[in-house]
Amino acid sequence: MNDLSLTRDGQIYEEPLIFEKSRDGRDGFSLPQDDLELPLEIDPAYLRGDDLHLPEVSEIDIVRHFTRLSTWNYAIDLNLYPLGSCTMKYNPRINEEIAALPQFTEKHPDLPEIYAQNFIKIYYELSECLKALTDMPGITLQPAAGAHGELTGLFMVRRYFKTRGETRNIVLVPDSAHGTNPATCTLAGLQIKELKSTEDGLLDMEVLRQNLGPDVAALMITNPNTLGVFEKNISEIAHILHDNGSLLYMDGANYNAIVGKVSLGKMGVDISHLNLHKTFSTPHGGGGPGGAAVVVSDKLTSFLPGPLPVRREDGSYGWSFPEASIGRVKAGPGHSGVSLRALTYIYSYGNEIHKVAESAVLNANIIRKQLEKHFQIASGLNTMHEAVFSDAMQKKTGLDTLNLAKTLIDYGYHPPTVFFPLNVHGAMMIEPTESESPETLDHFCQVMIQIAERMEKQDNSMKESPRRAFVGRIDETGAARQPTLNYFTKKTDL
Repeated sequence: MNDLSLTRDGQIYEEPLIFEKSRDGRDGFSLPQDDLELPLEIDPAYLRGDDLHLPEVSEIDIVRHFTRLSTWNYAIDLNLYPLGSCTMKYNPRINEEIAALPQFTEKHPDLPEIYAQNFIKIYYELSECLKALTDMPGITLQPAAGAHGELTGLFMVRRYFKTRGETRNIVLVPDSAHGTNPATCTLAGLQIKELKSTEDGLLDMEVLRQNLGPDVAALMITNPNTLGVFEKNISEIAHILHDNGSLLYMDGANYNAIVGKVSLGKMGVDISHLNLHKTFSTPHGGGGPGGAAVVVSDKLTSFLPGPLPVRREDGSYGWSFPEASIGRVKAGPGHSGVSLRALTYIYSYGNEIHKVAESAVLNANIIRKQLEKHFQIASGLNTMHEAVFSDAMQKKTGLDTLNLAKTLIDYGYHPPTVFFPLNVHGAMMIEPTESESPETLDHFCQVMIQIAERMEKQDNSMKESPRRAFVGRIDETGAARQPTLNYFTKKTDL
């Protein structure tokens, strides 16, 4: 902190850790002294033998510390988040206002039914809305997020075949699927078999037929997939699977591209999870909060985890468990704050919610049209919610996708998702979402084109980017191999 060059215009560009600001005996509060001595009824064997070693700072120091750190953060309130697949969109403030109402924040959703009628009603109405949107007969809101929804669906798959006396332990997963799919299958005790896609990024129907057998429990396909294209053969895929006695699991993480436009039931889907924190509002960054709805066909409704919300004949609301339920996958009925935001979002759009999909697809195609002359598009098929490019045009320059991503930071933009999907070399996955204006997208594309021109000129200064950010180019390999996960002051080093 002695380097004055790190300070400019009142901004500190090298913020120390809060532990480094700590001074012994410094407090952030002041309370009057009293002579009241309460008896200590805790067994001394349970008492700590050392201090907590928490930072000791004044109130103004801690307020300034975290306020300064907040100015370092990139946020959706500042600019476009072009992360593909993650669906980082602006969410209306009305959703936050509703979720913050005291009748919700001051009650626990797990209260006895008579005191939790408003909460159960929210779960019930959201469930009914999502069943209507997807055209599926069964649903649970219990899973904590997308991958947890996948796990819940696979548990139901296992229970389904167990009740039929069948042993099926193979799940087919296309190479265009979300990365969590194979990991979830493994966690559920199932084996995966990867299927290669066609050059356009669709599931190869012949490869599917070749890999079917009596041990195949399900196909786990993302639709629209990670190349941003719709699996147009989805109904035929469902027929082929069902003829084999297998189930169709559709990863619905990209549901914002088709919400209000298609029927999962008519496509033959047996299970699908929808990320409430992506398609139906709730800020997605920072690791949460999240929530997933899992919708199922008639084959699986009796296996849904409980409790499920029900409306009784007298108009009251309560909970129920399906007869062959797999049990709970979470302590509560689902994240109440996420459910509140999702229901508000759906009611705000009403019967025009299909416009979410239309705007998301339109914006992705604006990106594609402006950039396809400068970057190689990954699929020649119609683009849905995201445009995926490769670095094929940039290979000869000696600069790669990572250099582009780091340089974007210097232009004030968060980088898109890079190097994913894995079946696209040097992938750049750009998802503008439905919430961005054409003017914002035009400016982003102008920046991308300017960076492409710099790469064409072999501007090696890009290898040092970012140079205008609070944190410059870091050794990512070193950080991954030798992470520093804890901080201790000298006096508390262990």
